Amino acid sequence: MAAVFISGGIDVLRNPGPRAQRAEPVTDALPENLPLPDDTEQLVKLNAAVHIVAGSLLALNRLPRLSAAVLGASLVPTTLAGHRFWEEEDERSRAMQQVHFLKNLGLLGGLIIAATDTEGAPSLGWRARRAAKKAAGRIRD
Repeated sequence: MAAVFISGGIDVLRNPGPRAQRAEPVTDALPENLPLPDDTEQLVKLNAAVHIVAGSLLALNRLPRLSAAVLGASLVPTTLAGHRFWEEEDERSRAMQQVHFLKNLGLLGGLIIAATDTEGAPSLGWRARRAAKKAAGRIRD
């Protein structure tokens, strides 16, 4: 899964223009008080860098849950800015953008699973409930 983000990020850094152009209607609508660059191309490059760094960390299994969460969080605006199939007038272009949109939804699902994966260890919530039950049992005894 990480390879999609790494290769895509590298491609965007090499040629950000077309992505910036597609993203411009969305970035223009962002509130001005957000701490983000005003230039759409800079935003696209920043997003690409996030994809490369977080994708590399995920591939190397370094901070996998955090990197998956970061990728998931960045994938939502990327998808909404880059694959607005509902705005396409050309049937073929609409179909292509819809495929990319749905592909990204599938990737998002995988990232959510990776971000919440405890590698077989019980979750923190389960551990807390178990500890509370043990403590309650000791208090009664």
